[in-house]
Amino acid sequence: MKWLLAALLATLAAAAQAAPDGQALAAKYNCMGCHQVNSAVVGPAYKAVADKYRNDKAAPQRLADKIKKGSVGTWGKIPMPAQQLSDADLKIIVQWVLSQK
Repeated sequence: MKWLLAALLATLAAAAQAAPDGQALAAKYNCMGCHQVNSAVVGPAYKAVADKYRNDKAAPQRLADKIKKGSVGTWGKIPMPAQQLSDADLKIIVQWVLSQK
């Protein structure tokens, strides 16, 4: 029984390491150059984005569209240019952004 539990824990640990991390992907795509978790830089803080869209059920698709196509006006006059990233990575980043508290 102990070896089964150890094998399960090892599998879960490996899966967690292999699963893409939203913050790591945001860094990979240079999102962190304009956004930070807790503070506004050029764009809003990720926590502010999560707060703004917390009760919006359409938020994941809305944010994905803004990232993919670019956006201006929601957070001020500085535009966010369209970003080139895979749909899979985009989904992970959006989920991560919306999970900020």
